[in-house]
Amino acid sequence: MSQLSTSTPAASATPAASGNSGSTTDHLAAKAHESIDSVTATANRVESGMRDTAAKTAEGVRQLEEQALDTAKDGLHKAQAFIEQNPLMSAGIAFTAGALLSLLIRR
Repeated sequence: MSQLSTSTPAASATPAASGNSGSTTDHLAAKAHESIDSVTATANRVESGMRDTAAKTAEGVRQLEEQALDTAKDGLHKAQAFIEQNPLMSAGIAFTAGALLSLLIRR
């Protein structure tokens, strides 16, 4: 009988407690959903901003790459024109550069 008396008060207290905790649980669940929705909206805005920034950065890199290639091509054309206009001087410069490089490598 002592088991029955122990379980009976606990059983009678549980429905009253679950009524209060149900509304508290519902309230907390609603607040949690609101927080999650708010965080989701913020995360979506941040992601969109990051994607836009990445796209702009990629475009900037492409433009810089094109500029670098154009500059390198211009330099190559100028060097070729100089070599064609001054073949003996170009050969002398190449020989001197090779001799200096050879001396540096030997040491």
